[in-house]
Amino acid sequence: MSERETWATRTGFILAAVGSAVGLGNIWRFPFAVGEGGGAAFLLVYLLFVAIIGFPAILVEFVIGRRTDRNPVGALKDLGHGAWRYIGYLFIITGFVIMSYYSVVAGWFLRYFTLGFTEGYAVDDPEAALGLFGSISTGLDALLFHAIFMAAVLIVVGLGIRQGIELAVKVMVPAIIALLVGLALYAATMDGASAAYSYYLSPDFGVIVDEWQTLLPLAAGQAFFTLSLGMGVMITYASYLGEDRNLSKDGLTIIGFDTGIAILVGFVVFPFIFTAGTDPQQETVGAIFVSLTQAFGEIPAGQILGIIFFGTVAIAALSSAISILEVVVSYLIDEYQQDRVTATAIVGGAIFLLGIPVTQDLIFLDLFDGAVDGILLVLGALLLVLFVGWVIPDAATDELGKGIANLGSSGDVWIWLVRVPIVLVLVVSLALGIVDYVDFLSTDFADWFAAR
Repeated sequence: MSERETWATRTGFILAAVGSAVGLGNIWRFPFAVGEGGGAAFLLVYLLFVAIIGFPAILVEFVIGRRTDRNPVGALKDLGHGAWRYIGYLFIITGFVIMSYYSVVAGWFLRYFTLGFTEGYAVDDPEAALGLFGSISTGLDALLFHAIFMAAVLIVVGLGIRQGIELAVKVMVPAIIALLVGLALYAATMDGASAAYSYYLSPDFGVIVDEWQTLLPLAAGQAFFTLSLGMGVMITYASYLGEDRNLSKDGLTIIGFDTGIAILVGFVVFPFIFTAGTDPQQETVGAIFVSLTQAFGEIPAGQILGIIFFGTVAIAALSSAISILEVVVSYLIDEYQQDRVTATAIVGGAIFLLGIPVTQDLIFLDLFDGAVDGILLVLGALLLVLFVGWVIPDAATDELGKGIANLGSSGDVWIWLVRVPIVLVLVVSLALGIVDYVDFLSTDFADWFAAR
């Protein structure tokens, strides 16, 4: 088997990990999660979750990946025993399912981007904006742009770590940040900016107290989705690292960039929405498309701003999608000695086929995303923290200490955070997520199925 690839530079790894985190989770999911969670109330819970859970959890994935130099399946086989040796397959399944609908949603952003050069974003009313989204989100358009996006992802991943992923993210991630900063500065000058900031930054603690059962799993799923945790991405990316790297420093850098960009997206999206007078609490997967299409159709220079915004999201989606695909591709390369191009083609083709139902009916998006967001991501994270905290704590602490001059007692603090509070929060989040998903299956999905 040929020598395993590695990152050429620390910057390449950081930007790749940030690019993985900064994708549709930050720009598509985050605004409607904020709306569904009551604005600033959700934002506060989300930030607390990232700070308390996200940082220790990302280190869990880092130590496993670097310790073994393997994909999630190979890593758990090397480190685990008994049933623990098989939990890596959960991450392959999760990444596979995520990518199937992620590509479809990314295709919507590509289609809206091209729309700016043709018809523009002028719509008469909310119903017209909703109708436009309906025509783009399902049918031939959705299938075509699903294929186009998947092809772009396959090209980048097929070129490898240094010549494909690392080169791509060094261009894409700085471009994403620059474009979002520019859009946020422009949004600050809009009429609805003040009301948007109040909605986004002034939490109602009564909402948190009353709605914690909804907010906790929503924030947990959002945090793990945006940080690419629970799907094996950080295990895979860390497996290409050298032992001289400070994992704590890298983890803080990645989380800082990801959270900062997520917050920045709110400063872009909500002023547009409030200026246009649309509803920020639309609890649908198409909320951002419907709201922003109306906004771009009504504000000055809306067509140009729409092209920039949807183009930015398409770039962000690509930077994140290549990391998800790499998890599954690395599995075939490591475990079956497939060459990269063949592995990429096999995985990409299978994912494209799984995504086809999503292009035909949005109930499948709810079906896939609900299972991933509420159950699989949290379950994967829970199993990993149990494994690291209770099965291999000494090996994990030893790995964390590499690249750090004096770990001291910090390693023990980290292990006990992983062992107790993180486990408890994840157990509660998983239980609530399962309840929500069962409710969806017994109501919305059951009604759809009965009507077939």
